[in-house]
Amino acid sequence: MVNQQTTDDRGSNLSTEDLAALRENLYEQRLFRQEQLRQLSAAATTRAAVSPERRAASQTEVRVTLAASARMVLADVEAALTRMDQNTYGTCHLCRGPVALVRLMIVPQARYCARCQQVLEAGR
Repeated sequence: MVNQQTTDDRGSNLSTEDLAALRENLYEQRLFRQEQLRQLSAAATTRAAVSPERRAASQTEVRVTLAASARMVLADVEAALTRMDQNTYGTCHLCRGPVALVRLMIVPQARYCARCQQVLEAGR
């Protein structure tokens, strides 16, 4: 089978197979985060019903932090899937250059190329 490349005016070169694999990865991440949020919610409900006075503040803080993180990643995953549908996936939001396939394989919801991500992190 020929490895077809999808190239548009952004200069992004992702094969059809690459996009399919990345989309599958994003779907898996979405399911994982949705399940994680369900479990955190169920655990909070169970603990609150059983013994609210016994719950440690640190456990609640960890659960709230994990849930917030899971919601953020889930939003990033959903945004990446939307970019795929709009044919803008794989383009850096800052420089408009391509995001390297290697980076997308590691962080499929990446919005920025490695260089721009470093610049953003250095500015924090």
